[in-house]
Amino acid sequence: MSNNSSLTQIAAVTTTRTLANHRVVALWHTMVGKKVVMAVTGVVLILFVIAHMLGNLKIFSGPDEINAYSRFLREVGMPELAYGQLLWVVRIILLACVGLHVTAAVQLSRMSWAARPLAYSVKRNVETTFAARLMRWGGALLVAFIAFHLLHLTAGAVGFRLRQFKDLAVYQNVVAAFSVWPIALFYVVAMGALSLHLYHGIWSMLQTLGWNTARNEATLQTISRVIAIVVFLGFTSVPVAVMTGWLR
Repeated sequence: MSNNSSLTQIAAVTTTRTLANHRVVALWHTMVGKKVVMAVTGVVLILFVIAHMLGNLKIFSGPDEINAYSRFLREVGMPELAYGQLLWVVRIILLACVGLHVTAAVQLSRMSWAARPLAYSVKRNVETTFAARLMRWGGALLVAFIAFHLLHLTAGAVGFRLRQFKDLAVYQNVVAAFSVWPIALFYVVAMGALSLHLYHGIWSMLQTLGWNTARNEATLQTISRVIAIVVFLGFTSVPVAVMTGWLR
């Protein structure tokens, strides 16, 4: 009797998990599900962007401050975790969020195109805001930028002369990197794309999560703009400071 009861419980748990998995998969295949995925991953990525910007601004406090901050990021969690282990966990989570965000965006666009008649599509192109029209190409630029950024200032594999890149010497690496004006300009352009993406993305996320109302719509749009502008100024201040000789 006891064995039958245990088997029944196991079967019930298995059935519940299977149904839950099916519901998740079913939700993913809907427009609403993809919008939710974009909103949730968007929140994670926005928080990272803001934290990353604040960390970058430590460079204005001098080499010791920013280099110590770089060491701190790799030593967090020690001795329970190995050196740099938590940082890699965070990187993997962020890359997974980027992958899900991009995949949902591409599939959502295809579903939208398939569901709309041609006349509506033409009307939409006229009425959509400048930031919304650039979301697709801006997103593609950001994917390319992320790949370059990881190879550039994270790995030191591109953009540096032989043995110029020094591990944990963030200040020296940044100054050397942005002393090459085409690279500095590329970063500024990419941050412009990021800011437009943030403005439109934050506003879309708030709509998806149902946080916007007739009363707070103007306020939320202003908040979206302010965040986008602050992020642009924060990130671009570093390459601009190097190019103008403020950081050397």
